[in-house]
Amino acid sequence: MNTIVRYLGRAGYEPTWRSMQDFTDARDAETPDELWFLEHDPVFTQGLNGKSEHLIATGDIPVVGIDRGGQVTYHGPGQLVLYALVDLRRRGIGVRELVVALEDSVIALAARHGIAAAGRREAPGVYVDGRKLASIGLRVRRGCSYHGLALNVDMDLEPFRRINPCGMAGLAMTQLAAEGATLDVAAAATALAPLAAKALGLDWNGVWSGAPVQSATSTTPLSVRSW
Repeated sequence: MNTIVRYLGRAGYEPTWRSMQDFTDARDAETPDELWFLEHDPVFTQGLNGKSEHLIATGDIPVVGIDRGGQVTYHGPGQLVLYALVDLRRRGIGVRELVVALEDSVIALAARHGIAAAGRREAPGVYVDGRKLASIGLRVRRGCSYHGLALNVDMDLEPFRRINPCGMAGLAMTQLAAEGATLDVAAAATALAPLAAKALGLDWNGVWSGAPVQSATSTTPLSVRSW
């Protein structure tokens, strides 16, 4: 069954979240899995385990309480978000395997740019020398996942200082640009999509629904499809 891969551009957080819920509630055993790539308007999202003390000084950025696991994080322009709408029962995998697959896809992308990144079992996400490059938060309903990962590409990291990211006081954040990778969100999506599909064991023919268009300054070719 071919996976549908969508590039949604820049989108508001809450409408996208509701669309993920609706998709998950409506799908059946024959519904293809989907991967959604996008970036969000500035927003803090507080997971089901979120504690108010991790919101330090949110200012004019809205805080949205949502139904994924984990604590608070930030989304904003220059960050690539990947939502994994996957039938875990059909794939025969659990949540831990899904987390590792998402981590592995980012680790592989970072490695292409000479960045040594790694995951942490005790604190899901991807790190570079202790600095957090990508965050992961998921929800599973009816055996199917939604939400996913947020990869910092080339963004303003200042809002992360207004919170304890992922409930970890003093956690340093980083991004691909700070680690020496020159690419924009669209190019990161183009490169990450086949890596994520492979790591998740999904069949994808390389055709996008709404193709990402990278900037002239990005160094990653748009046609990356090699697995």
